[in-house]
Amino acid sequence: MIDYSYIYDIIKETSLAPWIPELPKQIEQGFDVGRWGDLPRWFDVLNRLPSLNTKQILLDQNVVTVGHEDEINPETYQQLSDLLKEFHPWRKGPFNFFGIQIETEWRSDLKWDRLKNDISSLQDRVVLDVGCGNGYHCWRAAADGAKAVIGIDPTVLYVIQFWAMQKYAQSRSVAVLPLGIDDMPDNLSGFDTVFSMGLLYHRRAPFDHLLRLKSFLREEGEFVLETLVIDGKQGEVLSPSGRYAKMPNVWFIPSVPTLESWLQRVGLKNVRCVDVTKTTSEEQRVTEWMGFHSLENFLNPDDPSLTVEGYPAPVRAVFLAQN
Repeated sequence: MIDYSYIYDIIKETSLAPWIPELPKQIEQGFDVGRWGDLPRWFDVLNRLPSLNTKQILLDQNVVTVGHEDEINPETYQQLSDLLKEFHPWRKGPFNFFGIQIETEWRSDLKWDRLKNDISSLQDRVVLDVGCGNGYHCWRAAADGAKAVIGIDPTVLYVIQFWAMQKYAQSRSVAVLPLGIDDMPDNLSGFDTVFSMGLLYHRRAPFDHLLRLKSFLREEGEFVLETLVIDGKQGEVLSPSGRYAKMPNVWFIPSVPTLESWLQRVGLKNVRCVDVTKTTSEEQRVTEWMGFHSLENFLNPDDPSLTVEGYPAPVRAVFLAQN
């Protein structure tokens, strides 16, 4: 089992300390072989990653980087590359391992660039990233000075991808846990900043979801929300009758004014939208590290302003609010 004791040492010095007795069991349940049949193989691959030391750890770059190709020989380079490809698909990134550039499906650095200048300083903050995938934004938050960054994601493959990077980064302040939002204790109220990026539209009860995210924040803490939106007035919401951009679990896509009103209604303050950006194939694409369908396959080939189902093509917005 993976050793998370280092993050417990940080949590115990914060208001999150009451969570510690529950965490080991929750993590054990998250790594459920019965649910994840490939888990033994993923653990085996993780254990076979070569043990390497490096002087280069660059977490504050668009490409989160560990190591330099001059630090390993060609045989080790090929071995490492082949093993990392066993963790396909790589959704969030990009990353670089000793010169091996992992071009992920999402250019998550572009999303980070759209919000980094508007959020409050992360210096010495305790941060939660809900639905964090492999932890790309967790690394960026740590690089910006956060004291502790906890990412949660129930998809264990992404957690294993985090541990591939952690094997070499050896961070004492970042952890990605195999948990979903519903696994979190009620009213934890201990985080200075909570990120929810690309998750709200997957929740069938958006108000319950927002209230739960709010409950994780300390008083005056900051909420950072990134999600799909539509062009429209107050009260307008798209609720797809089936799939949206080939995604089966999209429930509600509000307009910007509508989502601002939702955030206010759950009791958040100083609500503001700081960015609205149309998703392009520069940001979401097929690569050798994510070989399935991506954005270009989700849009109408005759009219890329529409999805294949005829809905408005994906537009994403960033909202900030205060507890």
